[in-house]
Amino acid sequence: MPKARKSQISLLDTPYYHCVSRCVRRAFLCGEEDGKSFEHRRYWVEDRIHVLSDVFAIDV
Repeated sequence: MPKARKSQISLLDTPYYHCVSRCVRRAFLCGEEDGKSFEHRRYWVEDRIHVLSDVFAIDV
């Protein structure tokens, strides 16, 4: 049975986390694939992370 996230993460031992996702539903999030460029998503994701960091009161 899987563990709950709150029992997997110890903020006392490791207070900082780096979260990364390269793919979304088997498609590249940023970069190029099959001659198509998805670089415009990089800036959208970065802007969205900063907006959501204010909403969730976390430091980015």
